[in-house]
Amino acid sequence: MSPTTLPAGPDHGHVTFLGAGPGDPGLLTLRAVEALSSADVLVGEHEVLDVVRAHARAGVAVLEAGAGTSSDVFPGTGTPQLAVVDGSSKTAAAPASRDAANLVMEAARGGRRVVRAVTGDPGLDTYAAGEMLACAAAGVPFEVVPGVASAVGVPAYAGVPLRDAQGADVRFVDARTASDRCWTEVGASDGTVVVSATLDSVAAAAGELVSAGRKPDTPMTVTIAGTTTRQRTWSATLGSIAQTLKQAKVLPSPDGGRPVIAVVGERSSAAQRDQLSWFESKPLFGWKVLVPRTKEQAASLSDQLRSYGAVPHEVPTIAVEPPRTPQQMERAVKGLVTGRYEWIAFTSVNAVKAVREKFEEYGLDARAFAGIKVAAVGEQTAKALVAFGVKPDLVPSGEQSAAGLLEDWPPYDPVFDPIDRVFLPRADIATETLVAGLIELGWEVDDVTAYRTVRASPPPAETREAIKGGGFDAVLFTSSSTVRNLVGIAGKPHNVTVIACIGPATAKTAEEHGLRVDVMAPEPSVHKLAEALADFGARRRAAAVEAGDPVTRPSERRPGSRRRRTTTT
Repeated sequence: MSPTTLPAGPDHGHVTFLGAGPGDPGLLTLRAVEALSSADVLVGEHEVLDVVRAHARAGVAVLEAGAGTSSDVFPGTGTPQLAVVDGSSKTAAAPASRDAANLVMEAARGGRRVVRAVTGDPGLDTYAAGEMLACAAAGVPFEVVPGVASAVGVPAYAGVPLRDAQGADVRFVDARTASDRCWTEVGASDGTVVVSATLDSVAAAAGELVSAGRKPDTPMTVTIAGTTTRQRTWSATLGSIAQTLKQAKVLPSPDGGRPVIAVVGERSSAAQRDQLSWFESKPLFGWKVLVPRTKEQAASLSDQLRSYGAVPHEVPTIAVEPPRTPQQMERAVKGLVTGRYEWIAFTSVNAVKAVREKFEEYGLDARAFAGIKVAAVGEQTAKALVAFGVKPDLVPSGEQSAAGLLEDWPPYDPVFDPIDRVFLPRADIATETLVAGLIELGWEVDDVTAYRTVRASPPPAETREAIKGGGFDAVLFTSSSTVRNLVGIAGKPHNVTVIACIGPATAKTAEEHGLRVDVMAPEPSVHKLAEALADFGARRRAAAVEAGDPVTRPSERRPGSRRRRTTTT
């Protein structure tokens, strides 16, 4: 049994000091996720809570840290203070701030499990040790779940290795608290120096290193918002970093107080970073991509987009509702159990969901499909069936569509097929292609409305303004209905937004609505569509690098600029 599963004491509870890493939620450890899932109370600053909250159970109480909270990147001043937040994770009426250590212990009393989350690793946090000592003095049991330290994780994401085969020393310096002796020691060393600073103080830190003996031409990298899709890294030298930041127009800036990680030494040279910058060179790095689908369908597509470095924004354009008259669906499901059908064909994930819900309503499970052949129109539908416990007998070997399914569907043979009927549960607005094709192959079809698709409610005003004002870098259209519905509920995307369509029919609908199609999937698959957009982004990035231009996102182009249509095939 791991420490996070040990029972808490009835009087003193239990506190877990948890490292949330530099900002990428994917860097949370398995132990961290385990501790979060059993927490009764979460304690942490706002940015940290954004990283860990998704792994907490519903109804967890939250204590949110205000200004001056702990951080291993650049700690605030004074003792961290906390404000109470209610169980639905919304700020309550602002109470008086309280000392963090006392609040952590108060939260633990009564047998509650408390997770005290900090940026990076608790061992490098300014205040975590003091809070642990307070718990120990009060007899409150605690444990420590290490996290990825910002001073280590951020350089890794920036493509800046801290050591090589020669094994040079690595020194870590907090620019706010570093003494003259500290600067003198690192200045006299030829090892790598990792400096935690802020954007507007990093040039001063570079000056301290030069004054202490480092050469002005020593390579230096500065990374802001490390490990997130807002990450940005500048390569310079100790002597040129101030001018580099000024030329990049990042200073002076209201963001000058934001934490940065600077790496000083030969390993941070621009030549090496060009080869090792794996994160910021992802094809869609930092792109805000609009995914106008139902929420259930958008999840896997959003995961794929994140793997390309994009920031997906899901906007439901279609809501799925039960059929107005459920009797037809009820008769068909009963016929499925009593042997009325030879085949059942699923044309969407929603069709699988609709049948599964009916099964659960009648107390049935996947065993009811015994003796029935099952077809799925594509990979995602097949995955939904497998999750239900059903392995499809037929999935298109070519085009993942109704036409592709018909290509592989066997004609009815009275010798080998004891039953000639197919159950086809589908949407109320589905086309007749599959029905007509099955009839032509000799099958009788029970074409049943399993669910209705209706236009979703408009997104928030902020999202609508971003769509019309060019705030999104790309939008993925996966059907003609998503085009019509998005334009209907939110307006037409701005002309700087890259338009990606799943196929010719969808592209035609987009053009009919005045949109310029930039990317088209080589086959009608949402994952091929995401791949095609990533290819588009990679070519766009490569062209900018080759031309010596800065790599920008489409939304950063001048309003009104036009692009030639580039269709990916």
